[in-house]
Amino acid sequence: MPPTLASLLQHSALKLTMRAGADRLDTPVRWAHASELADPVPYMDGGELLLVTATNLDAENAESMRRYVRRLAGAGVAGVGFAVGVNYEDVPEALVEAAEEAGLPLLEVPRRTPFLAISKAVSAAIAADQYRAVTAGFEAQRELTRAALAGDGPADLLARLAAHIDGWAALYDTSGAVLAAAPEWAARRAARLTPDVERLRDRPAPASIVVADSEDRVELQSLGTGRRARGALAVGTGAALGTAERYAVHSAVALLTLTTARSGSLQGAEQRLGAAVLRMLLAGQPDHARAVAGDLYGGLLDAPFRLIIAEAAVPAGSELLTETMEAAAARSGEALLLVPEAERVVVLAADGGAAVAACAAYAEAQDDRAPREGGAEDSDVVVGLSAPSGPIAVSAAYKQAEQALSVARRRGRALVEHEELATGSVLPLLADDAVRAFADGMLRALYEHDAKGRGDLVASLRAWLSRHGQWDAAAADLGVHRHTLRYRMRRVEEILGRSLDDPDVRMELWLALKTTEAAVPAEE
Repeated sequence: MPPTLASLLQHSALKLTMRAGADRLDTPVRWAHASELADPVPYMDGGELLLVTATNLDAENAESMRRYVRRLAGAGVAGVGFAVGVNYEDVPEALVEAAEEAGLPLLEVPRRTPFLAISKAVSAAIAADQYRAVTAGFEAQRELTRAALAGDGPADLLARLAAHIDGWAALYDTSGAVLAAAPEWAARRAARLTPDVERLRDRPAPASIVVADSEDRVELQSLGTGRRARGALAVGTGAALGTAERYAVHSAVALLTLTTARSGSLQGAEQRLGAAVLRMLLAGQPDHARAVAGDLYGGLLDAPFRLIIAEAAVPAGSELLTETMEAAAARSGEALLLVPEAERVVVLAADGGAAVAACAAYAEAQDDRAPREGGAEDSDVVVGLSAPSGPIAVSAAYKQAEQALSVARRRGRALVEHEELATGSVLPLLADDAVRAFADGMLRALYEHDAKGRGDLVASLRAWLSRHGQWDAAAADLGVHRHTLRYRMRRVEEILGRSLDDPDVRMELWLALKTTEAAVPAEE
């Protein structure tokens, strides 16, 4: 830290004496400056020890000294050094009383101590402090570099950083989750800062923010150099960082950024390998896929997995989802096969695992969010999720995920599971403009016939189809004779130009009826 008034008083060559403000000996002195101006404040930055002989001051005038001292104190001057034996043989009492009243330290400078000696002492102390800070910073850099090169993960690096700053440190992934913290108790404190990390994530790297509360002062630094941060570092201390601590933090940021960049390169290689494995699985070559996957993805192919297809209007959406899934998989130790494909990404993830759960949670949060005026947000994605599958059925799982994705897009939902389609009704799938247009075109002639009061052909057709062509049962439902119903069905065939003996025609007519019914709102 910089020199203080106490250290100057203890300097044996200066022979300084404290005349006022003895309770402020720990005040730091950032420079020593001599000025005989009646008002030197416009030329001060704060933190200076002002050296005066009172050449232009009425130092024995109490009111004049009160104004002078109050102005110096308000400017943040560290203290006043008054030289005796020049213009005054002793420090004037008016100045002493004004200094005591304002709480401004006042030092008596003997005649044999030149101001230059004080300036040199302050300058030397500042230089020594800076040298210590730089030396400590380089030592911290060496220690942190050794920790980073050890390859044991970020825990050791964070522990060394926390020791150097006399505080705590934490590392976050891109989702804002805490990856590591030191000391261990800091993990809970760091977890409360996730919203601040998310706020930092939206800024281009490098970026930083300061969070201060009653507990400590926290600096958050983004990691990375691209458009999106690759993570964040938090350091918590009891006060603002000094020069040495700042060196240590900057070194940690640089090392962690290099680590994440290296991880990004490895991730690219993994994705290329993953793409090859996926192509082999889709081609029905699970044995070859296992051989290529090796230890990297092999474990994923030994248990049921889900195939996920995510699609976004802009790259940022799928990036954020995949980063969330990757972070969840990393925390749980799961293997994750991820292959970008133009505007979409294909993922193989363990069934029932953390990555699939993170994907579902992300989609649920998107569905719960109110739509933004003007369109979707950059983070919006549409996801199709296959049923649990294995290596020999990846091609079928891919089709399931694509079908689920199509339904999700049509229904305006963030995620649809194929199991919803397999176990539910096909009727919700008819809620499509093209299907409605087909149904309206197919039945329009019958509706126009009925509208002219020539019979109830639509209701008769619905009853006959619902009874699987059983004349007596359908006629009973309608309350008419079966011969009347037979006549009506012949009229349906004549109007439509289609034979009701054709099962495809009956199926199309039934689906058309169900589609038009679904389009009519229920009466209140």
